[in-house]
Amino acid sequence: MRIIALVAALLVGLATPVAAAPDCASTLDCTYDEINQMSMPERLAFVRDMQSGPAATLGAPDRWRNIEGVITFFVDRGLGAPDTWVSYVDAGIVEGVQRGIAIVLGWSTNTGGNPGSTRWASYLTRLSTGQLTTRAAHDKAWGEAEQASTEYGNAVAAARGVPATAVEWRFYQFSEMYRWALRNRPVALGLLAFYGPLIHPDLARARVPFYDWFTDVSESAPSYQGCELAYGFAQSHPIAGVFGVAGLFLAYGRELFEEYERTA
Repeated sequence: MRIIALVAALLVGLATPVAAAPDCASTLDCTYDEINQMSMPERLAFVRDMQSGPAATLGAPDRWRNIEGVITFFVDRGLGAPDTWVSYVDAGIVEGVQRGIAIVLGWSTNTGGNPGSTRWASYLTRLSTGQLTTRAAHDKAWGEAEQASTEYGNAVAAARGVPATAVEWRFYQFSEMYRWALRNRPVALGLLAFYGPLIHPDLARARVPFYDWFTDVSESAPSYQGCELAYGFAQSHPIAGVFGVAGLFLAYGRELFEEYERTA
């Protein structure tokens, strides 16, 4: 009986998820699966600690506050438990950021197989050496890095047989639109100039400050508010007849601009 009890205890121990190392924000060596097993409040603390700690030495103490806003939204909505689609996608983003910082600091060369790792490393290198001085250049590099990390997390979820629900997939399309806006500033501003008067009477005139507010990675409030808006639409008001991310950008234009006017 004692042997059976020992075997049972061993099996329980093997089945228990491995907790993230408490010092991984300072060592930057968490695996994808360790991040997946973190709760959303733990990930929020992790992202904040990376920014205030190792990333700050690279001139990036606030470059992922928009991600803080998204994770805070997940916390408030009770989304993103380990091994869910939301968790897998988010883990891809957080892992990519972590490994990118570690690569630039010379702490590691391990990408974890996450394509976002090298993208974030490139972004941080260019940021710390003064190569991303314009919003267009900065946001394009940032958006490309997050796109690679996000796609990796989504691919892991698919490989593990955890697809997005219909609501989650519509919400994901909003995030795709956000990253598209980051990567395509001139095109997005051109669309707002042309279609703005049809969306809101003040949008064309205020398109630059509005766009800067919406795509500001150093602020958490716009991303949180964008998540609230997108999730509400995803749950009960899916947008039909919209083609491509540019069309989605315009479809969300009125609600986003009204949110900007209320809060900016």
